[in-house]
Amino acid sequence: MNKNSQISGGDWQDFERRHVWHPYASMQTPAQMFAVQRAEGVRLHLEDGQTLIDGMSSWWCAIHGYNVPRLNAAVAAQMEKMSHVMFGGLTHEPAARLASRLLEIAPEGMQHVFFADSGSVSVEVAIKMALQYWQAQGKGNKNRLLTIRHGYHGDTFGAMAVCDPVNGMHQLFSGVLAEHIFADAPSAQSDADWNESQIADFREKIEMHKAELAAVILEPIVQGAGGMRMYAPEFLRQVRALCDEHDVLLILDEIATGFGRTGRMFACEYAGVAPDIMCVGKALTGGYMSLAAVLTSAMVSQGLHADGGVLMHGPTFMANPLACAVSLASIDLLLDSPWQSRIKKIEAQLSLELEPCRALPGVADVRVLGAIGVVEMHQPVDMVRVQPMLVERGVWLRPFGKLIYTMPPFVIDNKDLGIIIKVMNEISSTLPKDYT
Repeated sequence: MNKNSQISGGDWQDFERRHVWHPYASMQTPAQMFAVQRAEGVRLHLEDGQTLIDGMSSWWCAIHGYNVPRLNAAVAAQMEKMSHVMFGGLTHEPAARLASRLLEIAPEGMQHVFFADSGSVSVEVAIKMALQYWQAQGKGNKNRLLTIRHGYHGDTFGAMAVCDPVNGMHQLFSGVLAEHIFADAPSAQSDADWNESQIADFREKIEMHKAELAAVILEPIVQGAGGMRMYAPEFLRQVRALCDEHDVLLILDEIATGFGRTGRMFACEYAGVAPDIMCVGKALTGGYMSLAAVLTSAMVSQGLHADGGVLMHGPTFMANPLACAVSLASIDLLLDSPWQSRIKKIEAQLSLELEPCRALPGVADVRVLGAIGVVEMHQPVDMVRVQPMLVERGVWLRPFGKLIYTMPPFVIDNKDLGIIIKVMNEISSTLPKDYT
């Protein structure tokens, strides 16, 4: 037994620092971690007694906040029956009921649901669906994807291959990833700013490569971890039309934008379009556990099986009953709440109170849509310095790149949101003298 890897006494944090890897982190120079003892409502209670207002919804998934009685009850009730059972050859009611609810609220045309472990895995499944669809049609040469720059779709290999290879975080793997096609991302943030030059590069590439394209994959309206960029719905409308014209499937990645985050149930509703394949995750379970889903049209499902084949994917924890039960409860809780008015109030407060940041010398842009507020700096944010500054001020935000942003739980009140915004203003005002 390796005695160096044992926890001595109660000092689990020392053990954790030495042996537990965190996302996008080094074990050689571990970053400062803030230990959470419990969470309730919109607050994280730390081991040292400090309390933080959560402005991140735990990477955008805890839309109802924490320790939610209705969701707790759904988990407890399901545990009395079964916590897990394999989905191969077996089925269960929570999966069926969740699938039914998803199809009820999904864009028109979605008819089938495939459950996956996580958002990244759902993107892998969506890509497989597109490739197998064309193989079954006798067009195996249609095996590449087209997307736009600044996109992010996950950290697994298929997903990494459709993330921005230049501005993204996966350049290290560029030599071994599948090579797909990237078009310029639109700069217009609204239809009012739209002009046809915004779609020119995309149109050129889909026309040039249509014979080899299986699908286009996009984050609709808001690009998430690739830069928190927002773009005009007209771009998405024209992409849908071009996909139809050139016989290319459209995959929409609603993992970050789904379940009300942008002010619509799904962000594609801003453009009034429906995908052929759609990925959802993150807020699906209300932040209680990992689950994602891939929704698809009857055309894709029937076409994929045209050669008698089956979809070649089957996660061990696919359609986990606990995750399905709490997801159903989370969606119903959302639908039963005044979520649209809550998002409008959050959006209005973010727009009003973040606007002063625009005048700061270190700030390049301020962007707001729904329950998303972004301050983009001219220079990258020094996380090692800034994260403790945020914690000292009593808020939990997780800046990345040049961005200081918030995606709070929908249940946050205007007082707590005001504190988050005030801290974002304060931190933004300090950065120019730190970096110039």
